Amino acid sequence: HDIAHYLIRLLFCLFAEDIDLLPRDLFTRLVENGRRNPSLFNRQVRQLFQAMAVGDVFGEHALRYFDGGLFDEAAVLDMDGDGVAILHGITQLDWSAIEPAIFGTLFTRSLDPAQRAKLGAQYTSKEDILLIVEPVLLAPLRREWAQVRQRAQELVQKRDSAGTRGAATRADNELRLLLLGFAERLATIRVLDPACGSGNFLYVALRLLLDLWKEVAIFSAQAGLSILAPLPGLAPSPEQLYGIEINDYAHELAQATVWIGYFQWLHDNGYGFVSEPILKPLDNIKLMDAILANDADGKPVEPVWPAAEVIVGNPPFLGNKRMRTELGGDYVEALRGLYEGRLPGGVELVTYWFEKAREAIAEGFTKRAGLLATQSVRAGANRVALERIKES
Repeated sequence: HDIAHYLIRLLFCLFAEDIDLLPRDLFTRLVENGRRNPSLFNRQVRQLFQAMAVGDVFGEHALRYFDGGLFDEAAVLDMDGDGVAILHGITQLDWSAIEPAIFGTLFTRSLDPAQRAKLGAQYTSKEDILLIVEPVLLAPLRREWAQVRQRAQELVQKRDSAGTRGAATRADNELRLLLLGFAERLATIRVLDPACGSGNFLYVALRLLLDLWKEVAIFSAQAGLSILAPLPGLAPSPEQLYGIEINDYAHELAQATVWIGYFQWLHDNGYGFVSEPILKPLDNIKLMDAILANDADGKPVEPVWPAAEVIVGNPPFLGNKRMRTELGGDYVEALRGLYEGRLPGGVELVTYWFEKAREAIAEGFTKRAGLLATQSVRAGANRVALERIKES
């Protein structure tokens, strides 16, 4: 975990200097000097992390205040000459163009094979993510936007053809409230991935929300209203994304993935960066078990998922016959006892996420959900989970 934590910090520094969150080439120069003196590099990186944590001076540079937990302690692993040489090679790449969705590959490949099997961890391609996020999250919002845009166009015409200044002002005010209201809708819809891994679903969801928000902002400007900017409460941001993850490395990587994707979108679309601290803590991405918890007396209880309008994700796949081997007999017995009456004992691990998502919709905490699964979810005991969804 120490190695993983350090690598995430190095990765963020590579990205930050290429997107001008850090002074251009600052980190590259440290690495370049470190090829000749690795111990100097190790000392300077520790000082750099300390300065980033609080927004302090590093050399002749006044650094931004990053915080967010990523640099809150300056632990650095000593790197030898070979390690610094490898790092130097990758500083030559353009890290501003990194595709954050590949962090899922970084996560799964860094786990040892036994751990990978236990977690059901696998890389989910952006195409597969879109198969879920597009219809579940974006399609309803696009339908809403089509209605809002039609009304907005009517108001623009009414304003521009108004016979009096008062009538024009009233139409303009209604137009302003209409567009601000939909922008606020995009900025406040809550998205939950209850098995978020390295955050790919959340990252893709945020980019799609931001792309739709930009359409609203462009329409607003064309209508003569410069009212929308990527500010808190007026534009989508990482703070409206919720996640649950049981692996501490993936939990940390998910936060980095979401923030990097967010900064990248702002940069690519010509917007400035957010106010400091740059990396605000994403406390809404929880490090916990999504389907089984224990109360103060050690009794198994169902974990409470954050309320969110939309649930998306790719829950872990683990067949019934492998669950005891990988998760332990005590865990499996507690899990099956907890969900008795709702799911039969022979279901695969993934079906517990389907049942929890169904329950969230049935109880009004959630409106829409989409989860990936293998075809086996349709067969045998697993089918009960789908039948309960259809019935309720």
